[in-house]
Amino acid sequence: MQRYAMEDEGMHYEGNCIRPPSEAYSILIQVTVGCSHNKCIFCGTYKDKRFRIKDESVILNDIIFASKYMKQQDKVFLMDGDALIIPQKRLMWILENIKKYLPWVKRVGAYANAKGIKMKSPEELTELRKNGLGILYLGVETGDNEVLKTIHKGTSAQNLINMGKKVMAAGIKLSVTVLLGIAGREKSLQHARATGMLLSEMDPDYVGALTVMLMEGTPLYEAYRKGDFELPTEREFLLELREMIANTDLSKGMFFSNHASNYLPVKARFPKGKQQALDQIDMALNGKIGLRPEWMRAL
Repeated sequence: MQRYAMEDEGMHYEGNCIRPPSEAYSILIQVTVGCSHNKCIFCGTYKDKRFRIKDESVILNDIIFASKYMKQQDKVFLMDGDALIIPQKRLMWILENIKKYLPWVKRVGAYANAKGIKMKSPEELTELRKNGLGILYLGVETGDNEVLKTIHKGTSAQNLINMGKKVMAAGIKLSVTVLLGIAGREKSLQHARATGMLLSEMDPDYVGALTVMLMEGTPLYEAYRKGDFELPTEREFLLELREMIANTDLSKGMFFSNHASNYLPVKARFPKGKQQALDQIDMALNGKIGLRPEWMRAL
């Protein structure tokens, strides 16, 4: 039987750590450092980190620390970029210890990428769900294969659809992220339509539309600085969002664009709320609704 030294010195976070807006009040446990892909040209979050899975002793110490000081929080989010890439046996060990030490926790969530999902069998995903994994967050960014290739996403639109369906078939909730502006001005509406079509076929539980914000040190920022990439204008961002929603048909999912990066917060439950969302965007386009000022936008 393996034994671990118990410490009471706080959570062990390394570098910048991010989580979805919906996990703002969750217990954040960093089980990996960095992102196993880490090639997307728009993302600078993990550039200073070399990917690795954290030691079991550190993970267990953090779970035990949470058991003492975080009893008011009933959700756990596993960081960093793609915790699902962790081998099944160790990931099950993490979930089992969360159940043991944090029995009041109702749901565990994590980021995932297409590669990580593909590596798990349907049976393994079901096993994870039965042991507490309730939601996965998948960065789709775009449904346009040309744009996916340009941004070095490392996957195709159809593969993203297949992996999203695989997650939901196991009974795990799926939240996908798409990026307004990632195709630039020239391909803005093309990207919006293709993304709407992908979302319609995938039919996730939640869609979060973020707006691209250029980060210094990333290839996308350098392309922008050199004039090889042009961001849409505020109005063009709204038109892109409208085109995306117009081409999206979800059976019962929620569509959000209420992230701090967005100019216009939209929240709609499909299919009933789709037209209301389009009407809201039209009002903004006609100047009847104000937009978030630039100084208030953030990642």
